[in-house]
Amino acid sequence: QVQLVESGGGLVQAGGSLRLSCAASGRTFSNFAVGWFRQAPGKERVFVAAISWSGTNIDYADSVKGRFTISRDNAKNTVYLQMNSLKPEDTAVYYCAQSNIVRLNSLITTIEGYAFWGQGTQVTVSS
Repeated sequence: QVQLVESGGGLVQAGGSLRLSCAASGRTFSNFAVGWFRQAPGKERVFVAAISWSGTNIDYADSVKGRFTISRDNAKNTVYLQMNSLKPEDTAVYYCAQSNIVRLNSLITTIEGYAFWGQGTQVTVSS
């Protein structure tokens, strides 16, 4: 049973920063790719960032490139999303997700590509 727990969300002013964490348990976390998605009110859940099991491959949505950084610490079974220069349009519930394909080097940017999801953490950016 895989459990993913996001934390680090909150209320921040535009231009500020937050760091989200996704703590995993239940499987050998280091063998699996992880992604971040977000869902704004009334909108679909969309891809934000992804990192391969080894951490060597990374991808971002165009809307966050240059502002967000995804990283992982496999020793701590945790993936991070550092969010800088936040904008009101970044307001959403942020979810982390984990693949169930062992040591997949290609990146997953679709919801369907992930088997396990956290409960989400709210990020609100005020103008």
